[in-house]
Amino acid sequence: MDFSLLKNIISQNNSFIITSHVNPDADAIGSELALYFILKKLNKEVRVINHSQTPSFLSFLDSDNVIEKFEPGQHSEMLNNADVLFALDLNQCNRLVSMEKSFCNSKAIKVCIDHHQDPGDFADHYFIDTNVSATGELIYDFIKETSIVDFDYDIALQIYAAIMTDTGSFKYDRTTPNVHRIVAHLLELGVNPTYVYDQIYDQSKFGKIKLLGGSLASIELFASGQIAVMVVPQKMLQETKTLEADIDGFVNFCLAIENVKIGLLFIELKNGMKISFRSKGKIPVNKLAAEFGGGGHTNAAGTRLFDGSINDLKQKVIKAAEKYLSEEN
Repeated sequence: MDFSLLKNIISQNNSFIITSHVNPDADAIGSELALYFILKKLNKEVRVINHSQTPSFLSFLDSDNVIEKFEPGQHSEMLNNADVLFALDLNQCNRLVSMEKSFCNSKAIKVCIDHHQDPGDFADHYFIDTNVSATGELIYDFIKETSIVDFDYDIALQIYAAIMTDTGSFKYDRTTPNVHRIVAHLLELGVNPTYVYDQIYDQSKFGKIKLLGGSLASIELFASGQIAVMVVPQKMLQETKTLEADIDGFVNFCLAIENVKIGLLFIELKNGMKISFRSKGKIPVNKLAAEFGGGGHTNAAGTRLFDGSINDLKQKVIKAAEKYLSEEN
């Protein structure tokens, strides 16, 4: 990957805006803030603006409240007048939601840094590697290969959170020897893995635990126990006073059931629904998600739909998923 081009884009411009996908996870937030700290070290003008509010369990990464929530009247002109726009941890412009129009219509140079498959055509420059564990790993590689700035604790914390979460605490397939070498370096820079894990996973609000209980109780098995389906209706979110972001990671419990090869999570939103897809082995749930307008990785993907009921779509998605069970090598 030609990181020298990325270094040149940064050195030759002065004002930057960084953004990421709707409902950002730790890879999105961590990658954004790591890049923010790089640019600040270079005395650049930089702002981080997202469609979604930062989830409470990731607020420790943004202790200075750098990240702004997009307001069209306040931010649209900024996006148009910036020299460079960065889209991190996404490769489809529609995942910017309310920011999509302002981002795509901007006269700025647009740069995509990501690790997902099947990118859309919305940026001027793409720095994509689908083999890395996280977008945060790409940010690490960029610093390492170009020496654009020195590593420090602030950058290391962000990259560690990105990699730790996107590897499922170092249990997913992309947990390579190189990932462990990177993490060793980040720990040497002062990152405390116990602290990061505690902040992300062990500081849940009571409502989130109640939501998890209801979500687990909803699980049903199909296809002779090879497909597990979890459903979170809007009513459950309202009763537990929780948000969509609180459901992050719930779908993985489907794969914790013996013999289950595909996990499906249906979340009823106020204006449609979200479906998360997970799989084991070589079952390509990104292709399954693509049948319903989504995408992602081989073993982790998602989509958002705005028509139809959960009950109707559930049957269609399960039927489609069964094909991938029979095609598994």
